[in-house]
Amino acid sequence: MRKCRPVKVGGLVLDGGRIYIQSMLNVPSTDIEGSVKQAVALEKAGCEIVRAAIPDMAAVALIPAIKEKISIPLVADIHFDYRLAVAAAQAGIDKIRINPGNIGSRDKVQAVVDECKKHNIPIRIGVNGGSLEKDILAKYGHPCAEALVESALGHVRILEECDFEDIVISLKSSNVPTMIAAYRLLSEKCDYPLHLGVTEAGTERMGLIKSAVGIGSLLCDGIGETIRVSLTDDPIKEIYAAKDILKAIGKGEGVKIVSCPTCGRTRIDLVSLAKQVEQATKDIDKNITVAVMGCVVNGIGEAGEADIGIAGGDGCAVLFKNGQKLYKVDESKALDALLGEIEKM
Repeated sequence: MRKCRPVKVGGLVLDGGRIYIQSMLNVPSTDIEGSVKQAVALEKAGCEIVRAAIPDMAAVALIPAIKEKISIPLVADIHFDYRLAVAAAQAGIDKIRINPGNIGSRDKVQAVVDECKKHNIPIRIGVNGGSLEKDILAKYGHPCAEALVESALGHVRILEECDFEDIVISLKSSNVPTMIAAYRLLSEKCDYPLHLGVTEAGTERMGLIKSAVGIGSLLCDGIGETIRVSLTDDPIKEIYAAKDILKAIGKGEGVKIVSCPTCGRTRIDLVSLAKQVEQATKDIDKNITVAVMGCVVNGIGEAGEADIGIAGGDGCAVLFKNGQKLYKVDESKALDALLGEIEKM
């Protein structure tokens, strides 16, 4: 397990002990009411850190409006203008995402650092494959893993020279192998907390797949303290996708679904039943495994480690718990019976 220095973000501590789920508002920054509403919805869905773009001084008004309605940390996403970072810190932001090398002279960086120190606010250095410095691109020829790491460490060095070490780092690329290689390389070179993500991952289907491969691989290596699944979609879907990735690697909370792919022995509409079970249990906070299997020939055996489950028969289904049969029900009553047993647990 990678050793990670603790960095506090609001009431949370990034120290490797827990992986926190993030997302970002996609409502126009001019729409304060809509931004507040989306932030509240994201927290309700399970978001643990939320980020908002602060493109101009008018957008700073988002910070107190949002923080009044949510209890999770709020991050300001800032590019180029150091004054926005200073204003965000003064407005009560919990973390600032900025690249120190992109905001001008050292005195401007120092102004941001001084304000962040004053309010105990960490800075996330966010390196992106599409916005590397020209000299680094010229050196490597393309945004490879080594280029991303060199850029990140250059930004880190600027902050360290300003006597600031409350730092979180992200190295995002839309290329999954590059993203994985970059984080692995960086994890060997520093002990700052890492925020994982595949940037510009795409629409829900492909974005989820790319994020699961990239983020999941690194988490299985013990790398990463926070994650964001970037989707060209409703950010609520990012939260559920992140939860599912954590569940898949044994680090998430809530109901875990296992279900068989069906075969010629299946005699019930298992595809529909599995989808209904998944939807009905997505917000249940019990840490249990629920199995939805197509037949009793090997369904119970294959899902013997599930806490509760159901195996299809010929127009019927058998409920089982911890590998032991409970009772048989008609196919039409299978979902209600299973949910009833889950409720008892």
